[in-house]
Amino acid sequence: MLFHSSIRKELARSFVATMIVLVTVVMTMTLIRTLGMASRGSFNPSDVMLVMGYTVLTFMPNIMTMGLFIATIATLSRLYRDSEMVIWFASGVELSSLLRPLLRFAWPVVVMIAALALLALPWANQQIEAMKSRYENRGDLERVQPGQFQESAGGNRVFFVEKSQLNEQSATNIFVASTEGGKETVTSARKGHTELIGNDRFLVLENGQRLESTLGKSDLKIIEFAQYAIRVAENQLGAKPEAPLNTLSFLDLVLNPTLVNLGEVSWRIGFAFAALNLMILALTASRVNPRVGRSGNFFFSLLLFQVYLNLLNLGQSWIASGRIDFMSFNLLLHGGVLAAALLWLAQQNNNWHLNLRLITQHRRKSKP
Repeated sequence: MLFHSSIRKELARSFVATMIVLVTVVMTMTLIRTLGMASRGSFNPSDVMLVMGYTVLTFMPNIMTMGLFIATIATLSRLYRDSEMVIWFASGVELSSLLRPLLRFAWPVVVMIAALALLALPWANQQIEAMKSRYENRGDLERVQPGQFQESAGGNRVFFVEKSQLNEQSATNIFVASTEGGKETVTSARKGHTELIGNDRFLVLENGQRLESTLGKSDLKIIEFAQYAIRVAENQLGAKPEAPLNTLSFLDLVLNPTLVNLGEVSWRIGFAFAALNLMILALTASRVNPRVGRSGNFFFSLLLFQVYLNLLNLGQSWIASGRIDFMSFNLLLHGGVLAAALLWLAQQNNNWHLNLRLITQHRRKSKP
């Protein structure tokens, strides 16, 4: 049918254009945020683009939901503005007839949103956490940067090298300050290199001196050496920390239905329901008078979108704290919005209206 195909084609063009804009904005904001985190030492600077890609992937359910909503609003508003809807209505097309082509266009997008929220989102968060943990738990020598004082992972040593990097086997003008076993030591050397002796890694210093003192005492020992080796222990990981909630797979959340996990499940599946409900709301909210303009309707629609997604986040915390159970919240939110959207659509489709003037006159006549 010409009507259905034309609507779907315009929706597709509008959706693609909206997604390009939204993804570009999110990528720019994410890049700035990721660069800031890398400068604070949260990530390896060489992994900035990779972390940014994973972070954008975690935002994709939200982006696609918003993109579908804006595309529907923009497409239908243009049809009203250019009086094309008047022609379709005059040809016998009803407002409710738009629901079928919209659903035919939207169902693959909704399936993709659900797949991203349930599968891609926890996987991307796992990759981000793995890179962050790997960088934070790197060895002492891997932390050293030329011209910078760098603290070791255990916090008991401070390294400084003037040139090159110790993890590239050699360096010049080396300074090492450490506090171990109740003693403070300051070791300096003209040059040094790393060696693997057995299963241990050593920093071998050449042509330097070592100052050693006992904490709380005034004694000081100065030792000059031609060669001195310091055993560099790799960071020993303790007990495996508990995995963050956003890295747990959907199956793990379902198999362990605690309140916190159910709140996360509700938040993730809520994107797919929100995309469908918001599309129906967009169908009704986009109906405007061509002579009035569409800016008011557009801002009202964006307010609906923001309120809906904020309720998703609020519901997650409510379920996690036990203020409301999982089924009740989802039935009230998604079922209530769907019922309200369909009722609004029926009211517009059948031109139902409340004649306040007749009601007022009827009340006056009924009074003694």
